[in-house]
Amino acid sequence: MRKTPTLAGAVLATAALTAALTACGGDSLEDSGGSPGGGSGGRGSLVVGSASFTESKVLAELYAQLLADAGYRTSVTTVKNRELYEPSLEKGEIDVVPEYAATLAEFLNAKVNGPKAPERKPVASSDANATVAALSKLAEPRGLKVLPPGKAVDQNAFAVSREFAEKNKLKTLSDLGESKLGVRIAAGDECAVRPFCAPGLKSVYGIDVTGIDPKGVGTPQSKQAVRDGVTQLVLTTTTDAALEGLVFLEDDKKLQNADNVLPVVNAKDAGDPRIASALGRLTSVLTTEDLAELNRRVDTERAKPKDVAKEYLVSRDLLKK
Repeated sequence: MRKTPTLAGAVLATAALTAALTACGGDSLEDSGGSPGGGSGGRGSLVVGSASFTESKVLAELYAQLLADAGYRTSVTTVKNRELYEPSLEKGEIDVVPEYAATLAEFLNAKVNGPKAPERKPVASSDANATVAALSKLAEPRGLKVLPPGKAVDQNAFAVSREFAEKNKLKTLSDLGESKLGVRIAAGDECAVRPFCAPGLKSVYGIDVTGIDPKGVGTPQSKQAVRDGVTQLVLTTTTDAALEGLVFLEDDKKLQNADNVLPVVNAKDAGDPRIASALGRLTSVLTTEDLAELNRRVDTERAKPKDVAKEYLVSRDLLKK
């Protein structure tokens, strides 16, 4: 999945990024594919980092435009993955990134305590407050400051066809377990062993998983397999808006970890309370449904993340036209 932390090759990847980044402490990243965010620059320059998937790009644009409005000169740079941008955030080559509480917590857990730590002694859970507290404890010694989370959550989610749900009176994953129906899951190969996929559905909900159809996480092929009745359940995410003919089943026993969206900043270069205040205005209003709609506009309508972000901020009175 797009947010899953992996550590293999991180050392080589970090070296590659260090060579690519031309700025430190918030200067413009002209050679790294960054896009200018504007702002008067009266309060200094900030680099907002983004991973290479749609949602991260949208969030980075939201952050950059709010910070520009608050008087900072901002730029957005897109970096492939967390293994690349997190070390640069620590160094101050990137100042701010949109993150996910549980995923980053386990990424740092692995980085600090070894690659097996997330399995042997996980720090994330379905409790958002506890997860953010654990994340902050791991982040602070590395020079990172974790800002408060909001209501928007991007975590694993399972959907069935609307027809299947109505026929079997399904609204929750507990309902599916109690139905004793056998289901195949359209997902990635790793679903067979990941604790938040097939093993968790079996142990927490008692769902009879009869097999995995390896068509990927939330791909059009996976969703179509469920619409066609080839599989009964698809693994996607809570911010997936392309669900025609499908409905989510509620994770009523909280199998999934709390992957609330939140900003993480370099404490030295971007620890100013005014930055936290500017970003907090977004965090307090952004919802999971909002994020799904922003993703849909970029992925389906081919709108630019920058334009979608501005329209959203204006619509919520967070930015003037």
